Amino acid sequence: MNIDGFPSRLLENAVYEFARLPGIGKKTALRLVLYLLKQNAESVEQFGNSVIKLKKEIKVCSICNNISDNEICNICSDNKRDNALVCVVESIKDIMAIESTRQFPGIYHVLGGIISPMDGIGPNDLNIDRLENRIAENKVKEIIFALSTTMEGDTTNFYLFRRFSKYGVKISTIARGVSIGDELEYTDEITLGNSILNRVPYENTLPVK
Repeated sequence: MNIDGFPSRLLENAVYEFARLPGIGKKTALRLVLYLLKQNAESVEQFGNSVIKLKKEIKVCSICNNISDNEICNICSDNKRDNALVCVVESIKDIMAIESTRQFPGIYHVLGGIISPMDGIGPNDLNIDRLENRIAENKVKEIIFALSTTMEGDTTNFYLFRRFSKYGVKISTIARGVSIGDELEYTDEITLGNSILNRVPYENTLPVK
């Protein structure tokens, strides 16, 4: 069957919506929609309601910008975590990757991206001010940069280092067990865990003048 020869406008609309998701082409979208059509109405309704509820009720942690069911996420509200140790990450996916290692005892700060002039993303587009306020109030003792080891990630690290070094806070970066160009979510748990445990002072990674 020609993928564009839809026998139903309803089917076509559903496939179009699924195909808008990242990494989902029309053929995959059609396969997913046809699968849902085979399920009972209760299952499909539960699937749809879960997405709607997610969009309507999900919150952003008022401390670290992680997604949460509450105003403060489970990590920031855990009294067993070290609130003075903050791991700076690009996205929520990076938190999930680091948490899977079970090697990090602190909390996080989600920037919501990295500096990328080619994409029109500058420092003002990132969640930096809230973290700086916490540092200025002496609530943070160490910051760990755990951004992707790309040119954009390195640029962001350097910007944050220049901005925060005046506060005298310890600034570290994950060890280069994570290969150059890698994103954290694609790094295996052992390598990522060791990179956090073996973190180094950020200034040690700067070129010698």
